[in-house]
Amino acid sequence: MRMCDFVVRESISTELGANTKEGVIREMIENLRQAGYFKGNDSEDVVKEVLRRETLGSTGIGRGVAIPHTKHAGVDRLVGTVALSRKGVAFDSVDGAPVFIFILLISPKERPGDHLRALENVSRHLRDDSFVRSLRQAVTRDSVWGLLEDQEHRS
Repeated sequence: MRMCDFVVRESISTELGANTKEGVIREMIENLRQAGYFKGNDSEDVVKEVLRRETLGSTGIGRGVAIPHTKHAGVDRLVGTVALSRKGVAFDSVDGAPVFIFILLISPKERPGDHLRALENVSRHLRDDSFVRSLRQAVTRDSVWGLLEDQEHRS
């Protein structure tokens, strides 16, 4: 499974406006909704599910990275997006540091295997310091997409 298989290119944001955990999650889900991945009240329900997941333990994994995620009936396949914050956002990360890179994953409830494979894939790539540094410096959607494609070829 490649990140390019589930990240929705049109939803990538290199300039998050939000400065709170909930705001980031809402903005990323809105980006997916605008790209056509949620209808009606589904996006609000997805926000609630991601926030509920955060109460179990922060998805801020440290080193300026967070991987908020949930399973939801509103999607028929695994979808994800990438968002970058220039200033960093307090996200209750395990290391207490602000988060600059967010990768959101939403998968169908009946596909837990896909969800786990995607989390493993994202986590593996985010252990690469060079990749993380390059992502933080990306300024356009196309440059983020290019980094995702390049990372897949290195794996």
